[in-house]
Amino acid sequence: MLQITNRTAIPLSEIELSAVRSQGAGGQNVNKVATAIHLRFDINASSLSPLYKERLLNLNDSRITKEGVVIIKAQQHRTQEQNREDALDRLKLLVKSVTVTPKKRKPTKPSKTAKRKRLDSKAKRGQIKSLRGNVRD
Repeated sequence: MLQITNRTAIPLSEIELSAVRSQGAGGQNVNKVATAIHLRFDINASSLSPLYKERLLNLNDSRITKEGVVIIKAQQHRTQEQNREDALDRLKLLVKSVTVTPKKRKPTKPSKTAKRKRLDSKAKRGQIKSLRGNVRD
């Protein structure tokens, strides 16, 4: 189980992990050993609550395909196990980001005092600038 919050967890059977070769420079070892991890997680087929599924599908994230599959490639570390943990942590952070309910914004207006202070400071600044001009006789 991948524990997201106290109440939310994803069974590892819903997460597809496969080892692939890493990209980039790395000498002879990079051509022989599959250390990178490809993680695939189908949002629609998961056991997450419908609210979290909807929020995940509405995210504007390049890791989520149009079909609703999260694809994460972890290849930062030298070992397959470290990359596996990294991929799972990144999935956990992604799902955890939608579990937090955003606070509703309450529209506010500036007070009369704040408006007056702002206008006074603007007038004072304008006066300072006007005094920088040429002196008339």
